[in-house]
Amino acid sequence: MTMTPETLSSAPAAPPVRRGGSGFGRVLHAEWTKFRTVRGWVLGTFGALVAVCLVGLLATAQTAQGGGRTAGLPVGPGGGAVNDSFSFLHQPLKGDGTLTVPVTSLTGRIATTPTADRPGLAPWAKAGIIVKDSLTPGSSYAAVMVTGEHGVRMQDDFTHDTAGPQGTSAASPASAGGAPRWLRLKRAGDTVTGYRSTDGRTWSEVGTARLSGLAETAQVGLFVTSPSATEGTGTGTGFVPAVAIAVFGAPVLGGQWRGEAGQHRQEGDGWQHRQVGDGAGTSGSYTGATKPQAVAVGAGYRITGAGDIAPVVGGPAGSGVRIVSNFLVGAFAGLIMLVVVATGYTTVEYRRGLIGVTFAATPGRRRVLGAKAVVVGGTAFLVGTVAAAVMVPFGAARSAAGGFPVLTVPTATELRVILGTGLLLAAASVLALAVGAILRRSAVTITVVVAGLVLPYLLASASLLPQEASDWLLTVTPAAGFAIQQSVEHYDQVVTVYSPMHGYFPLPPWAGLGVLCAYAAAAFGVALVRVHRRDA
Repeated sequence: MTMTPETLSSAPAAPPVRRGGSGFGRVLHAEWTKFRTVRGWVLGTFGALVAVCLVGLLATAQTAQGGGRTAGLPVGPGGGAVNDSFSFLHQPLKGDGTLTVPVTSLTGRIATTPTADRPGLAPWAKAGIIVKDSLTPGSSYAAVMVTGEHGVRMQDDFTHDTAGPQGTSAASPASAGGAPRWLRLKRAGDTVTGYRSTDGRTWSEVGTARLSGLAETAQVGLFVTSPSATEGTGTGTGFVPAVAIAVFGAPVLGGQWRGEAGQHRQEGDGWQHRQVGDGAGTSGSYTGATKPQAVAVGAGYRITGAGDIAPVVGGPAGSGVRIVSNFLVGAFAGLIMLVVVATGYTTVEYRRGLIGVTFAATPGRRRVLGAKAVVVGGTAFLVGTVAAAVMVPFGAARSAAGGFPVLTVPTATELRVILGTGLLLAAASVLALAVGAILRRSAVTITVVVAGLVLPYLLASASLLPQEASDWLLTVTPAAGFAIQQSVEHYDQVVTVYSPMHGYFPLPPWAGLGVLCAYAAAAFGVALVRVHRRDA
């Protein structure tokens, strides 16, 4: 049976409510009985559940080129997927101590073809000192560094980023006339502190990190990495491989580290070099014949590196990284079907002249509308929550089996997306119910609600509008509610395309849902006034 408002028109009037028993509970029971006894409404609701899952299954059916199960992305201390890929000159050092080194230059290469490159440096290329719990990608760390265009930074555990003191130049040592910039990292138990200096004598603190459970013997040393460089602007931004090349002066160990390890310069005799991890998302990769390496230069080293040490944020189109919202694309189909059901649940009674019988049988018109809202809202919430609870884990497993890396998110984020999908469909259904009570025309109501919810999202995500216009639409229209399904965060230290197509919204998740709920509440308030004042 095709589900249209006409096929939902056999609605019975509400069962009579006995005098003295007209409380909201009895009204709610009467409306629920009405809803579940109309086959069209029940089939439409069940169809919405199936649609969310079926469309999600189709969206994850593709197999990555080469096929086969992919290795999962590294997971950081916070539970989210991370990039942990860099060139590392290191040694295991026990206890507390300091490592001090001058960075005399930071340059780079950007790919022009698969086999050729040109001089250039990604803005978030990094070179500095790092203390890492182990060589396992995703393990806890703290680092102080110079960057391509963002000055001296202190970063730890992938998501935390602290800018250097006021007055720190954003230029790299190379673009500052070759003057060295001194860095120092100090460990004291679980606390790691970064410092910077322009002369190696006067030091300013950059930041402090507390790494709970940091191993007594940690991996300490010099690192270099570079994410992909960008080409183009806005949603047309492209990403190309880039590498960074840093020249360090002689590294100097202090505290317990000096007594334990001494100062070694040769690989295999103290300092050792390796590439840690592989890249994902917008993490960089090596260009042409460039490879990760550390070469002795006088008393120091020249280190070449690519990759990134940062959260995975989904990556640009074509990166292959799938995020949680990819598994819930069917929510659009389910939402539209539930809007049709909610609209018919209200307008059919007006069109068939049954609303007068319902109001006569149930004193208190506002109670009737409130009970209808609870019924459609509760049913839609159940549909959305169950469908999301099925599709999020199943979509992730299916994608991994098809060769696509899946962006792992903390459990709290996953639960918020699952419950949020239910709330999204519930708010949309209540909005449709309220607009239907106001307009009393099925076709007009469905058009208005779908246009307000789906059209702005499609226009924004399809890159048909300037970014400012897209952000405006997803801020002030009911489509802002889709932000509740956002599972990726915006990080200033990660360059990517932050757009709805890539899972990002201009409003935070709960704020976006709040906009949709505000529309639903406003429409419901108007509907209550209309129902109270106007005869059927």
